[in-house]
Amino acid sequence: MGALSQWAVRSPLKAIAAWILLAVTIGATATQIGGTYNNSFSLPDTESTRAQELLSEIPGAGDSFNAATAKIVWKSENAPAADPAVAQAATAMLAEISEIPSVGCVVHPYGAPIGRACPEQTGNPSVGFDPSQIPAEQLKVLAGLGAAGFSTDASVAFATVTFDVEGIDVPIEDSKAVVDAVAAAQGEAGLVVGANGQVLEFAGQEPPSSEAIGVTVALVILLFTFGSIVGAFLPIISALVSLGVGQALILIVANYLDVATFAPTIAAMIGLAVGIDYALFVLNRYKEDLDAGQEPKLAASEAARTAGRAVFFAAITVIIALLGLFVMRIDFFNGLAVASAATVIMMMIGATILLPAILSLMGRKVFALRMPWARKVKEYDPDARRFARYGLWLENHYKPVGALALVVLLAIASPVLSLRLGFADDSGKAEGNVARTAYDLVAEGFGPGLNGPFVIAIQTATDGDNAAVQAFTQAVQADEGVAAAIGLPVAPDSNLTALQVIPNSAPQDAETTDLLNRLRDTVIPEATANGALEAYVGGTQAITTDFTSVLVDALPLFLAVVVGMGFLTLVVLFRSILVPLVGAITSLLSLSAAMGVTVAVFQWGWLGDQVGITGTGPIFPFLPIMVFAILFGLGLA
Repeated sequence: MGALSQWAVRSPLKAIAAWILLAVTIGATATQIGGTYNNSFSLPDTESTRAQELLSEIPGAGDSFNAATAKIVWKSENAPAADPAVAQAATAMLAEISEIPSVGCVVHPYGAPIGRACPEQTGNPSVGFDPSQIPAEQLKVLAGLGAAGFSTDASVAFATVTFDVEGIDVPIEDSKAVVDAVAAAQGEAGLVVGANGQVLEFAGQEPPSSEAIGVTVALVILLFTFGSIVGAFLPIISALVSLGVGQALILIVANYLDVATFAPTIAAMIGLAVGIDYALFVLNRYKEDLDAGQEPKLAASEAARTAGRAVFFAAITVIIALLGLFVMRIDFFNGLAVASAATVIMMMIGATILLPAILSLMGRKVFALRMPWARKVKEYDPDARRFARYGLWLENHYKPVGALALVVLLAIASPVLSLRLGFADDSGKAEGNVARTAYDLVAEGFGPGLNGPFVIAIQTATDGDNAAVQAFTQAVQADEGVAAAIGLPVAPDSNLTALQVIPNSAPQDAETTDLLNRLRDTVIPEATANGALEAYVGGTQAITTDFTSVLVDALPLFLAVVVGMGFLTLVVLFRSILVPLVGAITSLLSLSAAMGVTVAVFQWGWLGDQVGITGTGPIFPFLPIMVFAILFGLGLA
C-alpha cells in the first residue's frame, strides 16, 4: 500500500476521484447483485442437525414447526383463571390482539377461537387425556401442551396467537401491538399477563445505540486531543465514509455466503473501532510532523509512509484473526468473518489512500476551527509530551509496573473460570418484561421444563410402527429427569415421527444438561438396541450443547491458526521474535480480562444497573470465539 499512499499524497484529486469511483462501483454492484441476509444455522455432523433434518420431513408437520406463533399466559391475583370476571378481562385482551392485521387466529380456553383465519372448531382445544390414568406430576405438564388451556389447579391459563404470515414477515408494529395489548391488560381483574414467542423477541425494544454512543465519545476525545473541530471530525468522517462502502460490500458477500442479519451491525462496530483508530494513527503522525516544522506535503508523505505501514499490518492481523473463523467449519461464522474482514479492508484503504489525499489537499487547514484549549506549538520537543514522559517513567520502573499489571489482569480475568456457555432464555430477562412474566407463569402452572423441551426425531424401521414408538416413549418417560414424554403417532405410510420430552428442570439448570447426556449416552442406545427405530435428540438445549462441543473441538486449531499467523505477520513487520511474542502474550492476557468482565457483568450481573443490563444468563457460545478473533487482531495491532 506504500506506493499507492505516496501517489495519493502527490495526486490528491486523482486519489479522491479514484476512491469515489471505487465507492460508486461497489455501491452499484451491491444494488445489482447484492444478496439478502439470512440467519440459517446448521452444525455439521451433529445429532441435533440430524434431528432437525428428520423433523422437517415428517408428513404434515412442517407447517406446525415453522408457524409464527406467540403464547399469552395469565393468572389473576384475585380469583382462579376460569372465574367469569377473569375470563371477561382476558377475553377482551385476546379479542384486541385478534384484530391486529397479521394475526390470523387466537385460540383460547374460554370457548371458540377468535380471528378471521381460524379453523372451524369450537370448545377448549387443550390436549385431551384421561386424568385418572396419569400421575399428578405428568398431568401438570400435559395441561400445558395444547394450544390453550388451564393448569391443573386452574390458577394459570394460556392461549396461542397464530400469525398468518411467516415469522420473519410479521411486521414489528404488529409484534409491538401484541405486547402493548398485554401490557394494557395488566391489573384488569387482578390479571398478571405475559407473552413470549420468537416473533415478539424484539417488540418494544429500542434499537441499539452503541455505535452512536461510541462515535460521540470518540469525537469528544478527539476534540480534546487535537483541539480542532476539523481535526476531530476528520477521522470519524473518514471511518464513516469507508464504513458505508464496507456495508455495500457486505451485501455483495451475502450473494455468495450465508450472512446473518446482524452481521452488518457486528461489522459496523468492528469497522468503526478500527477505522477511527487507523485514521487517528495517520492524522496524529501528520500533526507531529507539522509541529516539528515540516511542510504539509512532506508531513502527509511521512505519515502515509510510517503510520500507513502500521495501519496496513494492523489491518492484516485483524483480517487474519477474523478469517481464522473458517477453521470452525460453520457457515454461520464464514459469512460473519468475510463480512467483517471486508469492512476492515475498506477501513484500511480509506486510512491509507483517502485520508493521505485529504491531508495533502487541505494542508494546515486540517486543524482549522481551533478550540479555546488548543495550544500553539512554540518549540517542538517530543520528549516533553505527557505520554513521552510516561513512557520514560515506565522504562525506569518496568518491573514493578509489569508485575502489578499482570496481577490486575489476572484478577480481572478470574471470572472466566466460571464461564457458562448457552443460549439465553426468557428467565434471564428483567422482572416485569412480558416474556419473563410468561416464563415464570408457565413454570408456575405447568412446570419449568415446559419452557425448554427436547424434541426427539424418530425414524422407525417399518412404516406405521406405532408399537415401537410407544415402547420407546415409555423408556424415555422412565428416566427420573423426565416430567413427560409425548409422542406423535406414525402415519401408516411414513416411518418418521417426533417425541416431545419435557424435563423436570428449567432449561438453564445443570440437571437439564445431565438429562440430555443420559438420553444420548444411555437411554436411547438401550431403547433402540433392538433395531426397531433410530432416535436423535434436537431442540434448543441440544443445539446449544452440540454447538459448544463443535467449538471446543475446533478451538485448538483455531487458536493455532490465528495466533500463529498473527505472530508471523508481526515477525515480518518487526523482524524480531521477542516483540511479536510479547505482543501475543499480552493480547491473550487482555482477551482473558475482557472475557472475565463479560462473565462478571452479563452472567453474574455485577454493575448491571450501572451499565443498563436488565437480565443475566449464560454467554452465547460463539461470543468467546468472536471476541478472541476481534480483540486478538486489535491487540496485536
